[in-house]
Amino acid sequence: MLIRSSWTLTVHEPTILPRTYSLELVKYLHQCMGLEMGNEIIPSTTFSGLLGFYSISGNFITFHPDEFYQLSLCGLQEKAAKAISILELPPSLNFLGAKFNVINRQDEITNYEEIYTNLVAKEPESFRRYKLQFITPTAFAQCGTNLPLPLPTLMFRSWLERWNTFAPVYLGSDELIAYLDNVVVLKNHKIQTRSYQLHKGFVNGFVGNVTLQVLSRADPLLANVANLLVQYARFSGTGMKTRLSMGQTLINY
Repeated sequence: MLIRSSWTLTVHEPTILPRTYSLELVKYLHQCMGLEMGNEIIPSTTFSGLLGFYSISGNFITFHPDEFYQLSLCGLQEKAAKAISILELPPSLNFLGAKFNVINRQDEITNYEEIYTNLVAKEPESFRRYKLQFITPTAFAQCGTNLPLPLPTLMFRSWLERWNTFAPVYLGSDELIAYLDNVVVLKNHKIQTRSYQLHKGFVNGFVGNVTLQVLSRADPLLANVANLLVQYARFSGTGMKTRLSMGQTLINY
């Protein structure tokens, strides 16, 4: 089972939270679901934080009335996905002294076998261009530092690592990444650097739009594997700290 659940929230009055609110909110949500945090090398959940229009002043964020905010949780393996599927948020979500009204919920539910069958096993016509939107700061841990750049190799490695960890179908490892590195290029991008604030310090990431192009010499089967990994990104997120709201990735068609 693979799930992406999204809730729409509003506030009745200007509501101020510290910029580090994501950790407290995701801890609260994990408690509600009966899931532990911090004991997985590769997290089986991803979390969006509160997405929408807000104002930033110093270390605080102000959420505004008459705006809609979206909160998403994704479950990448059976236990996490089931916990998310049965999670019932209260009509009013209260944390850190703030109150958000929960007004609706949407679920996208599938499974690994279905994705693999439809995108690879049935040998559909290959997609050759992908438009990705990174809506929260995205970065990659590399050699003890954090790299805030949309390098195709790092993106595919991130998605493949999660897929191989949780999916019943193994796709390959370094050889696949090396092949994709030769046939998938960064066509264009419009990104900017944005900091994600932790309790201690910041992580620089990028947000914005990125287009990947699969070259014509790519084997159709492996081009379909590339497509599978790209589509998987909307569940798995991209790069580091996806459980804490970094790396939220959308696919634009």
